[in-house]
Amino acid sequence: MNLNKKIPMRQCTGCREMKAKYCLCRIIRTKEGEISLDLTGRKNGRGAYICKNNECLKKALKIRSIERSLQTEIPSNVIESIREEFEKFE
Repeated sequence: MNLNKKIPMRQCTGCREMKAKYCLCRIIRTKEGEISLDLTGRKNGRGAYICKNNECLKKALKIRSIERSLQTEIPSNVIESIREEFEKFE
């Protein structure tokens, strides 16, 4: 039995640091084009990972790295709802 389980690593789109997947938050774009926060990390769709802090979110929005990762433009109302969700983490 293997007790040394491999921890999946993902790169934050804000600070560009590699971190454990469970430490990051996932923003997804579904096939229908809907953009939302995926707190479970299991929803279907194209994903972008980001640290659970406002500084990384601000940086990622400023340099548009989330939009590049999701391969779509993010409407301002969706950005505001994501910002509100991130304030709950603080």
